[in-house]
Amino acid sequence: MCAMKDVNRRQFIAGSSALTGAAMLPWSARAATPATSSTPASGQPRRGGVLRISVDQAANMLNPQQARVNPEYLLAELLYSGLTRLTQDMKAEGDLAESWKSNADLSRWTFTLRKGLTFHDGSNCRAQDVVASLNAILDSKNASPGLRNIGPIKTVSASDDLTVVIATDGSYADLPVMLAYPDAKIIPAAIAEGQLSRLSKEAVGTGPFKLVSFDPERLIVVERNPHYYDPQRPYLDRVEVVVYPDAIAEGSALISGDTDLMQAVQSTEFPRLSKSSGVIPLRVAAGQFLNVNMACDAKPFNDVRVRQALALCVDRAAMVDFVANGFGTPGNDTPLNSAYQYFLPQTLKQADYAKAKALLAEAGYPGGLDLTLIASDKPSTRTQLGVALREMAKPAGFRINVQTMANSTYLDQVWKKGNFYVGFYNMQATADAVFSLLYTSTASWNETRWNNANFDKAVQGARETDDAGKRSALYGQAQKLMHDQVPSMIPTFFDLLAASRDYVAGYQLNPRGAVFRLDHVWLTTKAPNRK
Repeated sequence: MCAMKDVNRRQFIAGSSALTGAAMLPWSARAATPATSSTPASGQPRRGGVLRISVDQAANMLNPQQARVNPEYLLAELLYSGLTRLTQDMKAEGDLAESWKSNADLSRWTFTLRKGLTFHDGSNCRAQDVVASLNAILDSKNASPGLRNIGPIKTVSASDDLTVVIATDGSYADLPVMLAYPDAKIIPAAIAEGQLSRLSKEAVGTGPFKLVSFDPERLIVVERNPHYYDPQRPYLDRVEVVVYPDAIAEGSALISGDTDLMQAVQSTEFPRLSKSSGVIPLRVAAGQFLNVNMACDAKPFNDVRVRQALALCVDRAAMVDFVANGFGTPGNDTPLNSAYQYFLPQTLKQADYAKAKALLAEAGYPGGLDLTLIASDKPSTRTQLGVALREMAKPAGFRINVQTMANSTYLDQVWKKGNFYVGFYNMQATADAVFSLLYTSTASWNETRWNNANFDKAVQGARETDDAGKRSALYGQAQKLMHDQVPSMIPTFFDLLAASRDYVAGYQLNPRGAVFRLDHVWLTTKAPNRK
């Protein structure tokens, strides 16, 4: 039974103040919006020129190991390098490391650095700097977001100036990919071992660009690093990162040619930009999602039937309309979608109120259930999802009060503590990364307290082998368990949206969201001549 049988989608959107301004095209029509994931890349890359890229919030953090939002990840990538970096298809490629290999059981990895690496201050970059940098990330006192996101590293050592040896806590097939985490940037050992405060005011990296000026609320300027390890790149002479807190003003700047590339476009602005002369809309399906977290260790959600009943109330295609303005894909209650390598396609859940009511009655709630759903005010799509869920779940007997609170209050009082709330997460580089971050019993952000031993076993088995067939089967088991037991409901994935002028070449919108690779971008002869 369709959840929207008695509620017209357009009437629903128009009637809900929380969804005011949502687009009126259905999901199927939105999915046909012409867009590409990359700018033109034909012809030989051209050296020179100034690229202006706009971002929607300040890049307040100059220290690359402390970056937390996309503008800061962008800045860190421009100025610094890691051992590896992420490609468009979520694979690891060499950055400072030119090669790597592991022992037979994937517990000891050896990385060989490129020769002749130098930091922006002219000093040599050696294996000892890599060791000190990774140890700084792994030191809990430094509170780097990379602490739990670069893999289960046990020790890091240097056998000579060009060789880094990393031992992991057990077999770990994804280490090269996870070392591409946005915060896993290499800094001089002297800074890493006691001078980290310097990185709040200066940039000493090996990246493709060098810092010229840093006004985080307005404008950040970087220029080409002439000593970058690849003598052909970057192609650009300079990059200017311009901050536009207002989405409409940011879009207008691109349309007028004041800027050349928008790092992220809101779904409400995307249609306007798509129709503008000289603008290329960029869109890629990604693993970014909203989830409804349910505490599986407390009533009423410790009864799987309650969670299953709620999942059977959702028209998932309609949810994409309401929450993503059509620029997304329906979710099926696992954090993986087709953007991930080991995604398991399963029949999309359909709304079935009769079955939902029966499950609630079996769980001891024949008269329905009163719940309070908490949503942070950032991003606003959390509340939109909550309101849509409230309306969709009414016919099954769920009476949901949606409470929106300031993000700072949510982080302090609700996140990882609450019983019923809306979460929001970017795509991770691997299946293991997202499962181990959110859903295993030992996950650092184990919000649901689901703690399923069979799920843990499947995820652990997959991380301990590099056999693609075995990994696919094990991750498939993990996804099926989540699909059936619903520790959290994931009804919507968001496409990533961006836009550029038609003279920007070689830019690819990465599904990970926090990957930019502007050293591969160049400007055609149509670009404005900026000094």
